[in-house]
Amino acid sequence: MIRLLLLTTITGCLKVNCSTATVSMALKSVDFEVFGRVQGVFFRKYTKTQADKLDLKGWCRNTSRGTVEGQMQGPSDKVESMIQWLKTTGSPSSQIDKAEFKNQKDISEYTFSSFDIRRDN
Repeated sequence: MIRLLLLTTITGCLKVNCSTATVSMALKSVDFEVFGRVQGVFFRKYTKTQADKLDLKGWCRNTSRGTVEGQMQGPSDKVESMIQWLKTTGSPSSQIDKAEFKNQKDISEYTFSSFDIRRDN
């Protein structure tokens, strides 16, 4: 009787974890551009550090318009966290005026293997 109860409990836990893992693994991709004082203030370095903490993949770079643009990919909840970070936090010396997000879409697999800083065009 105890073995049956233990087996039922373990099986139930596995089912819950499997369905939870499936939901959290829905991948998103989104392009971003951040405006304000975001060049010359280590914004790309801090963006990469935050993306790495969230285990996101993608890239960022300075633009000739004085902005930082990029693309990120990862689980929906992590992408949402990064969107909030890009809107409100950035690097300590940055001043974010606005952040735009485009081409948000579901993806089935990563296009990138890491999050990289690309050099200026």
